[in-house]
Amino acid sequence: MRLKEFIIEGLIRIAGVSTIFIVGLIFYFLLREGLPTFFDIPLRQLFGSRWYPIEGIFGLWPLLFGSILVTVGAVVIAVPLGLTTAIYLGEIAPPWQREILKPLIEVLAGIPSIVLGFLGWVALAPLVQNLGAPTGLTAFTGALILAYMALPTIISISEDALYAVPKEYRDGALAIGATQWQTIWRVVLPAARSGLVIAIMLGIGRAIGETMAVMMVTGNAANIPTLSLGMFFQPVRTMTATIAAEMGEVAQGSLHYNVLFGIGIILFLITFAINSLTTRLVGQQVTRRRGQL
Repeated sequence: MRLKEFIIEGLIRIAGVSTIFIVGLIFYFLLREGLPTFFDIPLRQLFGSRWYPIEGIFGLWPLLFGSILVTVGAVVIAVPLGLTTAIYLGEIAPPWQREILKPLIEVLAGIPSIVLGFLGWVALAPLVQNLGAPTGLTAFTGALILAYMALPTIISISEDALYAVPKEYRDGALAIGATQWQTIWRVVLPAARSGLVIAIMLGIGRAIGETMAVMMVTGNAANIPTLSLGMFFQPVRTMTATIAAEMGEVAQGSLHYNVLFGIGIILFLITFAINSLTTRLVGQQVTRRRGQL
């Protein structure tokens, strides 16, 4: 029995260490190929407002702005819908309905991004153009597609977090005269806050790291839209779409090649920052809850 436990513990330890080792290798490869970018190009030019590689102009600001714009739009759409749906499934829907809807929502996460991008290009883009946009391939179209892709993650993890809240919390709130909505808003949601934060952050990570669907529906125009509500209805280009579109056309070891890997470094750091922020927020909430107990 001890030998069996020793083998299982060893396998778990190896799996955990290998995961860290693989992530470290990925970051090392990105640094090796992309670090020359930050030495060969002055930062003022690197974060300039023009991306025109043919003339040797590598301004990353249009790509950063496009990624932020599409991601923010997706989060604004997906988070309220995802949390509302999770609350309905976890607190209001009857059991038979939950057993039907939960698997269907999780199946949506398995739809390939290229299929969603094609549907957005064929079906969604004409609708957006009919709303008055000069073209249907806009930041808003990309935000809608990304919101749809992030919804299954947000809904599934949020519903699991709500389900993990002890039933005694609900019974106690109802016993002192709280309505069902007051119980959900003031008892269940605060108790499941850490899980909800994780769900939202994973949804954001899903949105900011998407490539193919965004490349097909955002127009791929490396420009900076004017700061107004209309900027969501203008074509943009994201960092991930730039890497996917241009990596096959560049010579290995060229400056353009290094800049694309430099974009990968920036994306890696953004994702790492999001995950670190999630861990910090969850840790603070767990510590605060233990202090209250």
